[in-house]
Amino acid sequence: MTASIIHSNTESSNIQHRILAMPHAFKNAGLLLGSVATIAIGILCTHCIHLLVSASRDICRRSKVPSLGLAETCGAAFDYGPKCLRKYSGAVKVFADISLVVTYFMGVCVYIVFIAESTEQLVKHWFPEFELDTRIYSAITMIPLLLSTQIRQLKYLVPFSFLANICLLVGFGITLYYVFNETPDLSSVPLFESLERLPTFLSTVIFAMEGVGVVMPVENTMKHPQRFLGWFGVLNVAMGTVVVIYGVIGFFGFLRFGEETEASITLNLPVSESLAQSVKVLVVLAVFFTYNLQTYVALDVIWKRILSPRVQGKVKINFAQIAMRCLFVAGTVIIAVVVRNLEPIITLVGSVCLSTLGILLPAVVDTVLHFDKLGFLKWRLFKNIFLCVFSLVALVSGLMISIHSLINN
Repeated sequence: MTASIIHSNTESSNIQHRILAMPHAFKNAGLLLGSVATIAIGILCTHCIHLLVSASRDICRRSKVPSLGLAETCGAAFDYGPKCLRKYSGAVKVFADISLVVTYFMGVCVYIVFIAESTEQLVKHWFPEFELDTRIYSAITMIPLLLSTQIRQLKYLVPFSFLANICLLVGFGITLYYVFNETPDLSSVPLFESLERLPTFLSTVIFAMEGVGVVMPVENTMKHPQRFLGWFGVLNVAMGTVVVIYGVIGFFGFLRFGEETEASITLNLPVSESLAQSVKVLVVLAVFFTYNLQTYVALDVIWKRILSPRVQGKVKINFAQIAMRCLFVAGTVIIAVVVRNLEPIITLVGSVCLSTLGILLPAVVDTVLHFDKLGFLKWRLFKNIFLCVFSLVALVSGLMISIHSLINN
């Protein structure tokens, strides 16, 4: 039950935090193209989640087990696929675990950069003579994070989740006031942007919408899991609502701030105003509280797959847990210090991590599991090939854009 609360609250925090990046996504596509493409990507992401959950249910029915996680589903799909592919089951399971860990690892790097940039804005306003590089703020963030990540039990993370959601809700509400307080004319921003900026749009929207890592744990712990899928199931209703809200915030946020739109819209709020300052403080606190929740899944996978079988004894286990968590935090801070700016790291996470985990893997799993029944004219195969190609295009183009941005930083 506690795990279900954590996963659902974590996803709630994710939605509210990542939605702040949507205006910047629209900046790289234009109002009209951004609106249409956001709906299309929302449908695509929802479909991929459907593929993964349906595959998990099919495998559970065949193997007579109550539930499976993401990596178990991916590996088992190859076990039940064509004979020539069954030997790759273990490798696919490992790949899924690695993808999950890397996605969460890179995701919390975004959090650190966001905290650093927001804190820098506030300090510069409150103490104009006090100047520090953004990288210093990222490094300073490591100290409280090293302490907070030593909390290991899920039940003690629930209050952090609650506080994060409260801070985000209040901060998001005030942000909406600034977005809708002044609405410029539609002609003030372009309807379409150049194609060379489209990869950044795709990566940002995928980053904002994709939540496959927490969907399956939530579905597995539902009292009535049969209500999760279907035309009017929990998934479609939830994702439909998310797409509409994301589209509205992206549209009006970009319309409000135009080409000045930052990677997170809270960075656009006037730092000289007390109300805007309160938003920045609230969202920084919310992101800080969410960091520990986001690391839980990745640390759990690392511990169970790598360290647990090799570490015995209470003292050694305790030391290994502390060392693992410290190294994880230090790694995320190092990446944040190297990257420095939000835009390239959001593009990187969306294009490389989430396109692989949220689009490529579900398409491959669905193809392998149902290889003997690909449908009329093999429509399932061609549809999944399209998903794989889309994922790889987003990956390669987003990676190139990220590398270019990092070199020019």
